[in-house]
Amino acid sequence: MPTIPISMTAGPVLVVPIAYPRCFFHSAAFTADLFRSYSGVSTSGFQRRRLSSGRFRVRCERKDVEEVVRRGGGGDGKMGEKDGIAVVWFKQDLRTDDHPGLVQASSWNRIVVPVYVFDPRILSGYSDEMLRLLISALVDLKKSLNDKGSDLLIGFGNVEVVIPKLVNEVKATQIFVEEEVEYSLCSMIGAVKASLSELSCTWGNPLLVKWRAPFYDIKNLMDFPESYNEFEKMKACLTSPLEQPKLPMLEMELDQGVIPSYSELKEYMHENPLKHEKVWSSVKAISAKASLKANQQDKRKFSNIQIDFDDYSGVYNEDALTYESYGKRNLKNSVFVSEEGNVVAGGTDVALNALAGYLRYLEGTARDDWQELHAKLRISERRRGASFDVLFRYALNLGVLSRRRVYYETIKYEKERNAGFVSPFGYSVATVSAAVDAVRSIEWYSVLNHKHQTSKFEVRVWRWNGYLIQYTVAGHEGPTILLVHGFGAFLDHYRDNILSIADDGHRVWAITLIGFGKSEKPNIVYTELMWAELLRDFIVDVVGEPVHLVGNSIGGYLSATVASLWSSLTKSLVLINTAGSIVPGYSSIKINDGGTTSGFVWLGARLLLQFLRLRVQYMMKDFYPTKPERVDDSLISEMLRASYDPGVLTVLESVFNFKLSIPLNYLLDTFEDKVLIIQGTKDPLSKSDRRISMFKQHCKGVAIRELDAGHCPHDEVPELVNSIITQWVVKMENNNLVYNQKEVGR
Repeated sequence: MPTIPISMTAGPVLVVPIAYPRCFFHSAAFTADLFRSYSGVSTSGFQRRRLSSGRFRVRCERKDVEEVVRRGGGGDGKMGEKDGIAVVWFKQDLRTDDHPGLVQASSWNRIVVPVYVFDPRILSGYSDEMLRLLISALVDLKKSLNDKGSDLLIGFGNVEVVIPKLVNEVKATQIFVEEEVEYSLCSMIGAVKASLSELSCTWGNPLLVKWRAPFYDIKNLMDFPESYNEFEKMKACLTSPLEQPKLPMLEMELDQGVIPSYSELKEYMHENPLKHEKVWSSVKAISAKASLKANQQDKRKFSNIQIDFDDYSGVYNEDALTYESYGKRNLKNSVFVSEEGNVVAGGTDVALNALAGYLRYLEGTARDDWQELHAKLRISERRRGASFDVLFRYALNLGVLSRRRVYYETIKYEKERNAGFVSPFGYSVATVSAAVDAVRSIEWYSVLNHKHQTSKFEVRVWRWNGYLIQYTVAGHEGPTILLVHGFGAFLDHYRDNILSIADDGHRVWAITLIGFGKSEKPNIVYTELMWAELLRDFIVDVVGEPVHLVGNSIGGYLSATVASLWSSLTKSLVLINTAGSIVPGYSSIKINDGGTTSGFVWLGARLLLQFLRLRVQYMMKDFYPTKPERVDDSLISEMLRASYDPGVLTVLESVFNFKLSIPLNYLLDTFEDKVLIIQGTKDPLSKSDRRISMFKQHCKGVAIRELDAGHCPHDEVPELVNSIITQWVVKMENNNLVYNQKEVGR
């Protein structure tokens, strides 16, 4: 059995391991009043009718408690011989297969109490399709635990309230939880730990045990190099998945806990919205495509513009493909969450069956469920290997499947095809290659973001559509500013802007877009509208209030797109040497879907990557003509590091399909008097004089500042740009204040 990495955090009092011989759990016997007082969320609607409230009731005899505390006493913090009670808190690890936490909990304790908490803060980050998958995964997890003599307890509310309540009631000695990388989930684990430390535990302080299921046999994360190129040279050994553990019996009576239906869960979320959801619940529901169509209808009052969508499909639409190409299904054993979607359902057995069918795509099948899977595979394969991510990403995100299990089953199949061998020259079928590449890529970015980040500011991680995105924030109050980098850059490109602008009385956010820096680079189709939707969701889900958008190069173009399509999210725009064209008298706009990967594109991306690696330092110095010394080792080393990341070629292939076909003057014409253009006049990528002239002629109400700088003035002359931005934001805030006062006076 491979080593199970476990880390422990405890309060000031050492744990006293105890056994709990006679306990009976009423997992759904919560009252609505207790739920309201303990979890702080609404109890109206279906919760009062069916669901548990957040307080588990336990019945046991007092003499049993006294006896086990006496036997487990000593207070030396050592683990007893299966004397303790463990709570296993499931979050995004919804399986019993390859679950190190469950294995360790059952090895150390006589009683194991599995629990899942429907926390509105976690649920708010899930799409409708993922909510459906969550429900099916929980149903399967509960059945799997039942088959082992255990059960899954269900709670509703904030985890820092529900988990400590359960721990206190069952006198738990350990709480097992998967280690997380997302900032929001890390904060929740921290809040649970803080709540646990405040409990008065006569049996000793509960121990919070964090676990991971590492893909590679490397004991210390700090031993991982940050360059994927260097990591591959290590040839690290892979770990094997763990088999399902034998669990101790968990005797229960009455209700076994109620998992809500999809409609009930939506009702619960509606009754307990987060603050930003109350204001912007409709904003995220409007895709970039729908917003452009709506804008087209408005603009028809004034012009004859026609927008032609060339089958555009962003990340959201990829999760809603239809079956019209091969007819309706009539399947009892479908592996999908819904007929309309293409997300593989939970639980583990269903997902493993889907994986087996996926790998055997070329073999053909008479099975209806695999025929359906193969049809969806063909629809999802918009580029080589992309179908695996589309079909299985959510199952991996919720932990229905572990990455280790996917790799193990995939290589097992490859060996079956090749007389027990894996060829050093590549895999025998494309589906095997897609599965292996995907899970190794996901593992790489997970490890990369788990490691301590070396930066001037705190780096956080947000999960968008299942992908890990880095960001930072500085400042505690004042107007909110969001900084968006250009192509090939990352949030640290604003290294001398973030803290300086924050110190001037602003709250400053910066993001590393998907496909760049240390953010994930998945095998998806990259388009300007996809990136715009990412920025929209970041403003809604993370920032939580309208922002002054500041963007450089393509980041400026994306910022302008967000301001045009979802104007309620943007207070003003600052475009620094922005990408995009100005088209006088435009009459039509053609939006494509990112195109396909032709042989020319495939080869071109690889040649471009090699050229950039060789010439990046010289190119960057051309972009900094007045201060080439600003192109230092830290900037170049991160660009080079990122060029070896898994998925970087996919991003570069998108360069050949970029159209940026929506003219800037179209995007800006509804944002009059709220746009500042900062133009470095020595930009080698454009003729600055002509560009400034075009802005003046065709973009009404824009302010323009010309600087003696190149393509990246914010990093070349940061002090000057910081001053310009802060002055601009003050002006815009004052204008908004005057406007609001006038509106109130009417």
